[in-house]
Amino acid sequence: MSLFLFTFFLMYAGLHVYAFVKARAAIGFGPVWGGCLALFMLLMMSAPFITRALEKSGQETAARVSAYGGYIWLGLLFLFSSYAFLMDLFRFVFHGGGLLFGREISPSLLSPAHRFYIPLILAAVTSVYGYFEARNIRTESVVIRTSKIPAAVGRLRIVQISDVHLGLIVREERLKRILSIVKAANPDILVSTGDLVDGEICRLNDLSNMLAEIRPRYGKYAVTGNHEFYAGFEQARCFTEDAGFTYLRGDAVIPGGIINMAGVDDPAGKIYGLSKDVSEKVLLGDLPKEKFTILLKHRPLIDGKAAPFFDLQLSGHVHGGQIFPFTIATWLYYPVTSGYVKVSDSAYLYESRGTGTWGPPIRFLAPPEVAVIDLVHEDGKQGVSH
Repeated sequence: MSLFLFTFFLMYAGLHVYAFVKARAAIGFGPVWGGCLALFMLLMMSAPFITRALEKSGQETAARVSAYGGYIWLGLLFLFSSYAFLMDLFRFVFHGGGLLFGREISPSLLSPAHRFYIPLILAAVTSVYGYFEARNIRTESVVIRTSKIPAAVGRLRIVQISDVHLGLIVREERLKRILSIVKAANPDILVSTGDLVDGEICRLNDLSNMLAEIRPRYGKYAVTGNHEFYAGFEQARCFTEDAGFTYLRGDAVIPGGIINMAGVDDPAGKIYGLSKDVSEKVLLGDLPKEKFTILLKHRPLIDGKAAPFFDLQLSGHVHGGQIFPFTIATWLYYPVTSGYVKVSDSAYLYESRGTGTWGPPIRFLAPPEVAVIDLVHEDGKQGVSH
């Protein structure tokens, strides 16, 4: 965790330096205004720590103001830096072409002022759009035909939410939107594939009561994500269980005697000595093989040894990148950033883009989703098909 935080804030500090240099080249401010901007940037860099301190001390209103300000700034800065870098790259290519052909062909448009204000305007417009995209929750439907669902059942509907990040920013209004979609889908089983909570969540009883109103006939199941451990596992556990979910932490159940449902802890818990270190192969290998097997796992990483023992893995964590072009960075580590893909001869992965937001309340080219997965009986089918 400390290495992750160090790396994150090192990169975050770098973005601030980059933006500061761009602003100074465009505006030409003196030491007074430069000092004011530097202090503001330092305050914004400290906002996550200030937010957590205010939250822990029970000053919820101040913590929410700090969270909104700090995280919107983070999103705006990331988008500004991305657009500015693209313009710098564009200018570099033209400058290189000029050197190659022996004449200057860099567009006069790209003055220092243009290279600051154009990215700033684009970042502001994108942030506004992204704020509304984050609230526009989509339903993603997948139909899987398999002989492993009994003919007498016909269809089993599983609804997946993931990465909701309930806390200071994602609250009652957003949860109400999510639950209206879940209720309309009328699930037989509801699953949460991690990061349901974020922050000092145990005080938010209204949110757990809203979730508790959903009562699928075969139950609700959840696994831990990294933020359950960051927020404090005991309070995350109390909230999730109050909301009516059964945690699967290296455990498996057979809801209604129809389907195998297994889940494993997120590895972030190992940092705190809280993860149950269970072999996925051993966990899944003991389940009835004639039944359809679902593995709930927060991160979309496939254990090759376990793949022959499950039919479908449901995951989240990546948020589809949440704010493009961060999608490119996530793709380098997680080749599947969203959607339904085959991962072995008989196993599939469904990777959710996530239902809420982490950090900035913004999504760009990665809309939030609730996944509706129908398992439909079909004779002669082995495994799954899309």
